[in-house]
Amino acid sequence: MEYAVGKTGRIIAVRLFEGEELYESIERVAKKERIKSAAVLITGGFRAARVVVGPKKEKPKIVPNFKEFKGAGEVLGVGTIYCDDEGPKLHIHTAIGRGNKYIVGCPRGGAKIFLVLEVTIIEITGIKAARKLDKQSGFKLLRLE
Repeated sequence: MEYAVGKTGRIIAVRLFEGEELYESIERVAKKERIKSAAVLITGGFRAARVVVGPKKEKPKIVPNFKEFKGAGEVLGVGTIYCDDEGPKLHIHTAIGRGNKYIVGCPRGGAKIFLVLEVTIIEITGIKAARKLDKQSGFKLLRLE
């Protein structure tokens, strides 16, 4: 286990509009505001999303299992922002649904907003954290100093 203790910095409220892209929008705000570490909360709607719902296979390398969500639906999610060598990166898990159809997972394949999405970014200060490539999994995983 690794852990670090930080403090709450700024709190940023963001409203995304119909058709905007989740990752691109949140990472753009984080870059502009020079956010290195944060917790992220979202609530609102998705028009479409390509969601990782676990691995298709785990060995020798993890292969993600994607499921598609299409049509206007509700979403809530919780995630983090930590930087890699390219800048701030969002990692978020969501519950998305409409009626009796729902998906829970990580919308890594992109997500388009339906009508409005409210985003709260809670900056974490005083820690050194970064996403670094883990050769075994092939993913950029969180590392704390």
